[in-house]
Amino acid sequence: MRLWPALVLGVIALGVILFARMQTDWPFQRRNLTTLATLILTFLGLVIWWLLGSRVPWKTRLLGLALLGIAGLGWKSAFRLKGVTGDFVPIIEARWKTAPAPSIRPATTPSAGQSKSTDTVDFAQFLGPTRDGILRGPVLATDWSTNSPRLLWRLPVGGGWSGFALVGERALTQEQHGPEEWITAYDLATGGRLWAHTNQARYDTTIAGEGPRGTPTVVSNRVYTLGATGILDCLELATGKLFWSRSLTADARCSLPEWGYSGSPWVDGQKVVVQAGGNDGQSLLAYRCADGEPLWSGGSAGVNYASPFLVTLAGRSQFLIFGRRAFTAHDPTTGAVLWEHPFGVGLPLVANPILVSSNRVLITAGYNVGAELLEISEGTNAPVSLWKSKRLKAKFSNPVRQEGFVYGLDDGMLACLDLQDGSQRWKEGRYGHGQGLWVGNLYLLMSEPGELVLLRPTPDGPHELARLPVFDSKTWNPIALRGDRLLVRNDREAACWQLPLAQN
Repeated sequence: MRLWPALVLGVIALGVILFARMQTDWPFQRRNLTTLATLILTFLGLVIWWLLGSRVPWKTRLLGLALLGIAGLGWKSAFRLKGVTGDFVPIIEARWKTAPAPSIRPATTPSAGQSKSTDTVDFAQFLGPTRDGILRGPVLATDWSTNSPRLLWRLPVGGGWSGFALVGERALTQEQHGPEEWITAYDLATGGRLWAHTNQARYDTTIAGEGPRGTPTVVSNRVYTLGATGILDCLELATGKLFWSRSLTADARCSLPEWGYSGSPWVDGQKVVVQAGGNDGQSLLAYRCADGEPLWSGGSAGVNYASPFLVTLAGRSQFLIFGRRAFTAHDPTTGAVLWEHPFGVGLPLVANPILVSSNRVLITAGYNVGAELLEISEGTNAPVSLWKSKRLKAKFSNPVRQEGFVYGLDDGMLACLDLQDGSQRWKEGRYGHGQGLWVGNLYLLMSEPGELVLLRPTPDGPHELARLPVFDSKTWNPIALRGDRLLVRNDREAACWQLPLAQN
């Protein structure tokens, strides 16, 4: 047997992998993809060597190839690829593993001193009341060792990366059940399902997973949802009755995005705004809330995966949205493009922009893009870049601004950036690509592996206070908080926890 070609191939592969793992300035995704590609190419190279360069008898070569095929079929029958992590690490799952059994734990009556529905603020849309992931209250207790959160209910849900909208005693989300997309309303107190509206639609890929990605938006008695295939629905909050429905791919004459529609609708009571990504002025679309009739459209940028965000910059109201390779502002009355700024490398842009001041906005993205602070002056048609930094690469999560600093997950590690110059104060803790909310002066972070973490971040450090195991599988979904009720979910389960509040 001629062994030296196989040994040389193995040494080269080991060298490439070690080199990639040592590149600490590379994003985790790049290191992992390089490692995976090297292993695949090495495997193929060894197969070619065995068949054409090993010099063993052909009978032995064919027998080895047959044994390899049998082993591959055996592995495929016993295991399956259940997607990847946010760092592109394959998730292997046994085929005999079953979904969690349907079970609901009824809630108990809140004890004295706990929040009541009369003194809480609804969490009626993606990232909360102001769509920035920041809540003024409640004041949470920080000692979970003596006063830990209470599980009120837990139940299996359909696939998808949607979050919850919490209005009154209703918790609304979106799920995939076989060939149907569901918009579902649950009782916040018990987890019982109140109603479900279904659409014949399904989005599913091995890497991205199945199901809808957007979070419902609730205004008055209406629920607005955008499914992964581009179905925009308006439903009655109390019953789930359909008022009207539109198809973004039909209205904008465009195809389904690579990772499915992922934005959450923006609603102001008169119009609902969504990104379709069509050409010829059909990128951003506005519909009349009353009946779903189109109001305007604007821009020709391809769709991305963040949500429309209405802000006032330099004294002018404008919708901010990411296109394929650009950050764009639209007039909220006509949809016309006000200005555009190149951003990204053609890979998904997910994190919502952060309003820093009356004329500054921070944008950030993963895939080694990083963060950029833009300044917009009155009367100008283009922003000015104040600084760029590779020290905050938010892939899925949405960073938050607090008193001159921004806190968020930089490729899965919590980091603090100084908004003055983009310098990084610290970067600690491996939480993966999860989601968080700033509550008062605390940060609630749901890690990608499914652990709830309570922190008090400052420019000096993350100051982790407590941890709570919630799920045992990948969790990319946004979290929602109304009063002391925290709603969390992933593509398998949903749970409601009652968080302990600080005593007055």
